[in-house]
Amino acid sequence: MQLGVLCRLPLAVARAVLAALRGRLGALCWSLSPLSLPLSLPLPLPGWRGVSAPSPAAPAGPRRERERQRQRERDDAPPTPTSVNYHFTRQCNYKCGFCFHTAKTSFVLPLEEARRGLAMLKEAGESYGGASSFGEFVGKLVQFCKQELKLPSVSIVSNGSLIRERWFKKYGEYLDILAISCDSFDENVNVLIGRGQGKKNHVENLHKLRQWCREYGVAFKINSVINRFNVEEDMNEQIKALNPVRWKVFQCLLIEGENTGEDALREAEKFVISDEDFEQFLDRHKDVSCLVPESNQKMRDSYLILDEYMRFLNCRNGRKEPSKSILDVGVEAAIKFSGFDEKMFLNRGGKYVWSKADMKLDW
Repeated sequence: MQLGVLCRLPLAVARAVLAALRGRLGALCWSLSPLSLPLSLPLPLPGWRGVSAPSPAAPAGPRRERERQRQRERDDAPPTPTSVNYHFTRQCNYKCGFCFHTAKTSFVLPLEEARRGLAMLKEAGESYGGASSFGEFVGKLVQFCKQELKLPSVSIVSNGSLIRERWFKKYGEYLDILAISCDSFDENVNVLIGRGQGKKNHVENLHKLRQWCREYGVAFKINSVINRFNVEEDMNEQIKALNPVRWKVFQCLLIEGENTGEDALREAEKFVISDEDFEQFLDRHKDVSCLVPESNQKMRDSYLILDEYMRFLNCRNGRKEPSKSILDVGVEAAIKFSGFDEKMFLNRGGKYVWSKADMKLDW
């Protein structure tokens, strides 16, 4: 997986787009590949448009027709970007065999352009996103989202391998949630999957990051991809000991052109599990209260994803088809081609308490 950071975008360039959009973006998430860690920024959802509810029965005649027309307009309206995953780089220092956002380019936007895009998203709503390397670039984006954009929540999703304590000391106060990807508590399985780097122990690093989150007041989250090599594992004891605020459990997903197909950089077919296998894993961990499951059906179209050029990626056809960049055409024009399923976003629990100020955690 890549490094991801969530942020919002407030800029003068986006004001025209802003006037056309109704709500505020609630969370922005960035994700990175090589040399980077995934991050995400969840935020409260002021102005969340939500999914249109059916209108109550109206009398026949002009009034009913007006109600139908208003319903059609709501259905046709572009979604408000409440939560956006910004994958600011495709480069990564891990080689996970099932990765579905692979290193097809080495492009990373200049810092000021990334800020401009985040500001545009903030104007359109609120968002969360990701970055390419875990250092000053990510730290400055996180700080920008908190101090300049005033986002209620900023989160990062990462493999954690490049995070140092000095980063927490400098930027930890601006970060609400750090999500670390960990697919197994057996280091041999992590190496088999490709989630490793030389002699570094991924599980040991996970525990170190958990402790830093406690010390610097950052909510801790774990993301796990369930696949052929870890589907039989019992993670109950380890997850309960780490006590994350959320444990996101994903079913291994195939995306054409990324981890399957002729032009893909990965061959993830050997990692795929059946729906039944996934359900059995969930059942084995049903007593873990923080578990949030995401099957292929829930995951595929329920994320607003921005790539390294700030283009929305539409996965409805089983591959990532990019829109034009929001930096060129604005948020409203680009988001129409995102393929975003708002109903599924809500169904999978995409809207939750993501500001550490509201979590009342005992650090």
